[in-house]
Amino acid sequence: MKINAIQSLLPDPFRDMQEVKKNDGQFENLFTDLIKTVNTNEMESKKITEDFIEGKGVELQEVMIAGEKAKTSIDLLTEIRNKTVDMYKELTRMSV
Repeated sequence: MKINAIQSLLPDPFRDMQEVKKNDGQFENLFTDLIKTVNTNEMESKKITEDFIEGKGVELQEVMIAGEKAKTSIDLLTEIRNKTVDMYKELTRMSV
């Protein structure tokens, strides 16, 4: 398998972060766009789940994939937040 082929398998937040780095390079926009992506994934998962419950022709595997995608996005955002807080604490401790 080619390494380039793996990039298409990455979750959307990774691709969105790479695009922000290329375009703006602003740290603030990176988090804003990541939060928007997480929110979009959650809303999409909720919509697909509701469509499945209402019997609108959505398959169970689509519901599971959308749910896992949303969960992975939230996990990524949580880990980034945790690492950012740890970094801030470390920098604060170093400056004292």
